[in-house]
Amino acid sequence: MSQLQDTFKHKGLRRQLIQSLREKGIENERVLAAMDDLPRHSFMDNAFLQFAYEDKAFPIGAGQTISQPYTVAFQSTLLEVEKGHKVLEIGTGSGYQTAVLMNLGAKVYTVERQRPLYDTVRVMLPKLNFRPKFFYGDGYKGLPPFAPFDRVLVTAGAPFIPEALKEQLKVGGLLVIPVGDGDVQRMYRLRKISETEFEEQEYGDFKFVPLLTNRE
Repeated sequence: MSQLQDTFKHKGLRRQLIQSLREKGIENERVLAAMDDLPRHSFMDNAFLQFAYEDKAFPIGAGQTISQPYTVAFQSTLLEVEKGHKVLEIGTGSGYQTAVLMNLGAKVYTVERQRPLYDTVRVMLPKLNFRPKFFYGDGYKGLPPFAPFDRVLVTAGAPFIPEALKEQLKVGGLLVIPVGDGDVQRMYRLRKISETEFEEQEYGDFKFVPLLTNRE
């Protein structure tokens, strides 16, 4: 069976997953609807297809993972995406989070550091009718020519909050990023109050793969 097929069974399993996310405290119905509409199995390696609707992260190659659905829902909720928002995503990975953002109505500019993942997702996402702006490069630098952005989302653990990403955020915009260079990161949300001021909030511990630079 093709990974692009979305059967009644898949849809039923997805509904169960969405209900489990509600029970774990995700309350944003727009985010849940965006995820309910998305065949997560299409973003995964064939070896893990039977686990696609479990609330777990799975390997996708190049030492990376497709994020746990709860984490995707949590970050997407913190980001408060509105239709038409210009969103910079650091870490395309499988493209699953990218597609969730696009289902929420965002215009997504997504950066991937791992060439094999970049090459794969550039072909795969358009097959699912998602056409973000794809970029291969160093996520720490963001995308200065396309700034400013309404929202910035980092989907890998960063040892610090890159200044370039803060600079590329619009005043009034939000940056969501997991920070920490150990096995566990702390989720932060920054709201840009002025060109030089940020309001910072913490939202608990999560596990992400590390955000790499071009030197790694």
